[in-house]
Amino acid sequence: MQNIRLAYPIDLAAVEAIVRAAYTRYISLIGQKPGPMSDDYSTLIENQCVYVLVSENKLVGMLVLLPEGEVMLLDNVAVDPDMQGRGYGRELIAFAEKLSVERGFRAIRLYTNEAMTENIGLYKRLGFVETHRAEEKGFRRVYMTKSLAPSS
Repeated sequence: MQNIRLAYPIDLAAVEAIVRAAYTRYISLIGQKPGPMSDDYSTLIENQCVYVLVSENKLVGMLVLLPEGEVMLLDNVAVDPDMQGRGYGRELIAFAEKLSVERGFRAIRLYTNEAMTENIGLYKRLGFVETHRAEEKGFRRVYMTKSLAPSS
């Protein structure tokens, strides 16, 4: 059985471990630690921005959602590499979209490093549209948005 819930302070070590495990392989690809590896997850959890996916009593994935006006920023989604390929990433993104609609957001946006081509492909398959590319904070980013249908 699995569920997605807000992260609790007790989840901090597991959240950080998932982020480390999920992003370490990209360090050599992009030449530096990916942005999510430097985030302050303690503060993000305290501010109720982090959600975790728990499967069989183990935290296997996480996401960070940040409201930005009428748009929700999907700031980070990560799945433990040992648990990838089971649809958990898609499940977390679907949860982010559903929660964003419930909270009245008109769109959900994200960005990823342009070197993370498999992520770009996944987001396109899930209905995200590339809006632009830019260099920000030393990262070459691809920005994507998905319009959300209001709940009826």
